[in-house]
Amino acid sequence: MLKNLINTKLQNLPIDGFDIHLIKKYEKVTNSVDEFKSENLAFLLIRSGGFKLKLEDVIQDLSARDLIIIPKDSDCNILEIHDKLQIYLVTFSSEFTVKNCLKKELIDSFYFFIRKETMKASLNENEYSVLSLIYRLVYYVNVNANREGYESELHRISLNLFLYELKVIYTKYVGNSMPKFTRKENIVMEFLTILSIHYKKQHHVQFYAGALFITPIYLNRVVKEITGKSVKILIIEALISEAKILLEDGQLSLVEISEELGFESLSIFRIFFKKYTSLSLSDYRSNSFEKFKGS
Repeated sequence: MLKNLINTKLQNLPIDGFDIHLIKKYEKVTNSVDEFKSENLAFLLIRSGGFKLKLEDVIQDLSARDLIIIPKDSDCNILEIHDKLQIYLVTFSSEFTVKNCLKKELIDSFYFFIRKETMKASLNENEYSVLSLIYRLVYYVNVNANREGYESELHRISLNLFLYELKVIYTKYVGNSMPKFTRKENIVMEFLTILSIHYKKQHHVQFYAGALFITPIYLNRVVKEITGKSVKILIIEALISEAKILLEDGQLSLVEISEELGFESLSIFRIFFKKYTSLSLSDYRSNSFEKFKGS
């Protein structure tokens, strides 16, 4: 069961690249082989009961209020299950994590997604209450994701809350022993940090390569190797994501949004947005307003 949930193909879901489950009763099938390699990054929070999970060569004895992060491509084996095991489970694809960590306040969360080591934390009652509440919020937003109205904004808010709370927990429990990254992983972390600060005004690969004192070709190769996306695509996704937020907000005119995002003119911004979303600025804004009215 856990194998199937962690290794679900994260496509054609309410939120592409993201899945969440609230497992209220987990039972190990007699004589079943619960050995597998994780195909997605997974976060497990134990609600009640407990189980033993072998990750790589380490046996993790998990019980209520334990949080464990299972990196992608980990060798997993469920050894024992006891009491009434209940679990909150969240899985992410690599593409989803990169796209959703491009905000300045969340960039540190990317540590979760490139680290190769398992992280386990035994939360206190307060920490568990907060994180489980956010899990439930994300879960119910995801369940209702096909409804018209506020879904995109609720997705952003709930997922940002989830990532932020994980960052707080990470800092407390692992902050003094930061994971060691390869040179390439460090370059990607530095690039994403610079991108989160400057994407509104700097739209060219050369700027980011220059800031890191490497060539654009090398930067692009390293970023694509670690994230699966080119530097140009990440810049575009950051701009499109912010443009959608500003268009949905409705406080700024199209000209003001164009200037906010560093485009030389509104016409260039219009062409850019239409090219990567297949919608005009006006259509996107009108559609978001209609959803709001109909909710």
